[in-house]
Amino acid sequence: MSIATTPRFETVADLLRQLGDVPAARVRMTPTPGAATEEDVIKIHDREGRLFELVDGVLVEKGMGYDESKMAALLIIYLGNFILQHDVGDILGADGMMRLFPGLVRIPDVAFVSCARSPSPDRKRGEIPDVVPDLVVEILSKSNTRKEMERKLDEYFEAGVRLVWYVDPEPSTVCVYTARHDFQTLTAEDHLDGGDVLPGFSLAIADWFTRAERSGPRN
Repeated sequence: MSIATTPRFETVADLLRQLGDVPAARVRMTPTPGAATEEDVIKIHDREGRLFELVDGVLVEKGMGYDESKMAALLIIYLGNFILQHDVGDILGADGMMRLFPGLVRIPDVAFVSCARSPSPDRKRGEIPDVVPDLVVEILSKSNTRKEMERKLDEYFEAGVRLVWYVDPEPSTVCVYTARHDFQTLTAEDHLDGGDVLPGFSLAIADWFTRAERSGPRN
């Protein structure tokens, strides 16, 4: 059963509340909220280079910045090396659109899709695939709200995602969810592991965050 809901907003306040109190600047008004489609997601990305998720027929721009992208790219390197070495599936970046339910398109910052869950190779290139990742990673940005991220957790686990990492750069923490209400918060003193999804993977959180914060020339 899809967690995407039928639009039931009468005011802009209703609309923002239903989406998880996201900032109004991230909600696109054309197409009219409630009438947007996957084709709009693809066309805007191709035409403008901007990423919008599709939620309840509304286009919601993905909150992402330089620092969040840097953290995500580093994680892709760490995870990607492990995944390639063990040949267990695919790693996706922050433009990997996926249909979790009819009418619900999400774009995690990083995702791992095992071989067993990979979309059919016969699908048409350029279309948004029906795919549920094994692992989803979201790098929290200042424009993300608590309610928005709670809604995403509901969607991810209802769709069948097995592991979710919510990465908060400012306190340098990673919330590891193995179920909707089953999680632990890791700090820079801990190691992040792949659990049952990527057994054998391990990453020192301090190393990841320290490298992400480095800037400028190296001597």
